Amino acid sequence: MRRYEVPRLAFINKLDRMGADPWKVLNQARSKLRHHSAAVQVPIGLEEQFKGLVDLVQLKAYYFLGSNGEKVTAEEVPADMEALVTEKRRELIEMVSEVDDKLAEAFLSDEPISPEDLEAAVRRATVARKFIPVFMGSAFKNKGVQPLLDGVLNYLPCPVEVSNYALDQTKNEEKIALSGSPDGRLVALAFKLEEGRFGQLTYLRIYEGVIKKGEFIVNVNTGKRIKVPRLVRMHSNEMEDIQEGHAGQIVAVFGVDCASGDTFTDGSIKYTMTSMNVPEPVMSLAVQPVSKDSGGQFSKALNRFQKEDPTFRVGLDPESGQTIISGMGELHLDIYVERIRREYKVDATVGKPRVNFRETVTQRAEFDYLHKKQTGGQGQYGRVCGYIEPLPPGSTAKFEFENIIVGQAIPSNFIPAIEKGFREAANSGSLIGHPVENVRVTLTDGASHAVDSSELAFKLAAIYAFRKCYTAARPVILEPVMLVEVKVPTEFQGTVGGDINKRKGIIVGNDQDGDDSIITAHVPLNNMFGYSTSLRSMTQGKGEFTMEYKEHSPVSNDVQMQLVSNYKGSKPAE
Repeated sequence: MRRYEVPRLAFINKLDRMGADPWKVLNQARSKLRHHSAAVQVPIGLEEQFKGLVDLVQLKAYYFLGSNGEKVTAEEVPADMEALVTEKRRELIEMVSEVDDKLAEAFLSDEPISPEDLEAAVRRATVARKFIPVFMGSAFKNKGVQPLLDGVLNYLPCPVEVSNYALDQTKNEEKIALSGSPDGRLVALAFKLEEGRFGQLTYLRIYEGVIKKGEFIVNVNTGKRIKVPRLVRMHSNEMEDIQEGHAGQIVAVFGVDCASGDTFTDGSIKYTMTSMNVPEPVMSLAVQPVSKDSGGQFSKALNRFQKEDPTFRVGLDPESGQTIISGMGELHLDIYVERIRREYKVDATVGKPRVNFRETVTQRAEFDYLHKKQTGGQGQYGRVCGYIEPLPPGSTAKFEFENIIVGQAIPSNFIPAIEKGFREAANSGSLIGHPVENVRVTLTDGASHAVDSSELAFKLAAIYAFRKCYTAARPVILEPVMLVEVKVPTEFQGTVGGDINKRKGIIVGNDQDGDDSIITAHVPLNNMFGYSTSLRSMTQGKGEFTMEYKEHSPVSNDVQMQLVSNYKGSKPAE
């Protein structure tokens, strides 16, 4: 919430449980989370004596009657609580006047502060993100929920008071402030997808303009024009059909084919709410359904998850025939496997996480290969000569093919087949069978036969030529290196730093943020398995970390030898 600058309220729940102590929670929020906050309510009784709340702004006592606390009655403040209420109200006014000048003036000149003035001041300070009002109650019995919802209306900003920015795709993702009013042009974001009884339900948050049933909207990410067949407003799981939705509202539409994070406009502008780049997946798992007959549900689930989440990918491993799911980390994939079980009732077995290694060459190597096969009838004949070399650092392409043959040693109609052969060979290097990147193949000479040469012959010649000269080009394995940011209380800094070094990570930065240390490091993904669990145990559950893909870089010699021997050992077993 700090990162995205979101104004907020806090709610202390479960006041009817044993050992409930809202004031302790409030002090912890101040000391540990550094919240500038104060209570806007005082509970009437605690634990099993919890009956209601006193509102410190309006100075009224609220009781929640009925089996589910649905009847709210307002009364005067109980006489035995007046001293506590006066003290807590004064504390609230003090905290707010520290960040609101208008209230500070009235407070310092000892004027009586009316409920209206205090409410306005709390709202100003909350919207400015300088203060967090704290509400209380017990949500299970609906005690305190109604005043909390009133607090959302009274203290949180309405759409016009928040600045939202869109990215203009025609001007290189330039930021554009949205007005948040219904008069503007439509900009809406699909932020959540759900499988409903009637197909895919898409939740849209409208940032500007109006969306109407039966009108056309355009998906900026795919460029498709779609008609809005049905527009609903959601009340938890109940739907109410509506004709139009305005800026600031959240509506849901049926029958719109899109992915989560897509932006819709009326077609006159090319704005997106989120950036269009999706990070590359860093971790893969092999999954397969336990029983053969649940394959349909299994693939249905994976298709849906791919739509919901652009960072989740599904592919097929051509060698083993397994379904491979890839995502942003262990937990990410665990959650999806769990959802396949829970939502689609399909038990899936999960193979060992597989890291997306790559291979590359480090020096130039020549090839001269003749592929000749004579059988009854037409034979095969193709000869290719040339060299492979690493691409210069910083080049965007991962594979380049160049033909510099002078004359017609190989007829030009065979050149595409040769390129195809080299590309196919580069799909799996001979070290550990992962794709080869950053390599340029240059064809300098060759020979063909008038009868026996064919596209197949040259394609095979290219594949064998690549495999033959690959080892001479000193190949190395590249592994994904992650940019890891760990945030831990300062007392655990040494332990966590030592653990990162053990995982062959390089610490590149260490900042302080209040009582926390933020350690930035580059760590090989292969050494990050199980990190969330060990970070929790090292920091008593107080540490948190984020990681994103940084680059592929060469592994050390000992790791390379180990990976190669593992790969060779597993081949005959398959």
